[in-house]
Amino acid sequence: MSMSSMIVTGGAGFIGSHVVDRLLADGHRVIAVDDLSTGDSERVSDQAELEVVDIVDYETLRKLVAAADPTAIFHLGAQSQVTVSVTDPWFDCDVNVKGTLNVAQAAREQRIPVIFTSTGGALYGNEAPIPTPESYPPAPVAPYGASKWAGEAYLRTWALADGLPHTVCRLGNVYGPRQSPFGEAGVVAIFSHKLWSGERATLFGQGKATRDYVHVTDVADAMVRAVGVHGVFNISAGQEVAVQEIYDLLAQEAGVDTEPELAPLREGELERSGMDPSAAQVALAWRAEVPLDRGVPETYRALVAEFESRGAD
Repeated sequence: MSMSSMIVTGGAGFIGSHVVDRLLADGHRVIAVDDLSTGDSERVSDQAELEVVDIVDYETLRKLVAAADPTAIFHLGAQSQVTVSVTDPWFDCDVNVKGTLNVAQAAREQRIPVIFTSTGGALYGNEAPIPTPESYPPAPVAPYGASKWAGEAYLRTWALADGLPHTVCRLGNVYGPRQSPFGEAGVVAIFSHKLWSGERATLFGQGKATRDYVHVTDVADAMVRAVGVHGVFNISAGQEVAVQEIYDLLAQEAGVDTEPELAPLREGELERSGMDPSAAQVALAWRAEVPLDRGVPETYRALVAEFESRGAD
């Protein structure tokens, strides 16, 4: 990939800021686009340009993309909380469907590809085979999964209509430094904060719910490799891991033996999730490189440093 300008929507977010860093390390000029509703400007490198723009505002977004003249758009801006999508599906649709359509339209005008972060587990549903291939028909159990699927549909339709190599990356459960511990998702960050602050953690699904965890630096690597590669790809480690196992790894690193509280799954949450990443291994020459037994303890240490430096409480 030649050195050029890149746009990252959601660039002040957890995953987006890591994509920004990876692109900067590769020598690109990077424009991070974020409305800062959940993103944090402190996550954005000083080497990047931060534009505070809402992706639902098409005219502003279109003008920004035209002026930047990027080689590609990495589209991570989203409403990403399952429970929010259940309580306010209209807002979820506005951001994840209309926002993605706006990005696709802006990319169409500039004749550039979009690399879009969709979801895996929330899209495939509870009846999916494990590990789940991209060919399995989506059956989302919450509006969040439905809105991501709709966003995928627009991008795939626009790719066929315009002959542009748009890419859909269906992410597993992403974890790593900079993840907020105050949302509903991101159990590694949530558990880390609970263990650090001496609070008791809650394991939904009685600790038995499974997810396919992938480190954020592996995700950023996959997205960079996906530029110009048309298709839909699972980006995951390909391992089904119980949430209890994640808690145990973190508790061991924290030196804490407090038993967590076990609770039922919340509305819209999956019982099991495990994805098949073999298509990405072939088409993108990519595979997850950070194992859980290294990535989770390293993430705990990094998050604790963040908590202490920012006075998280």
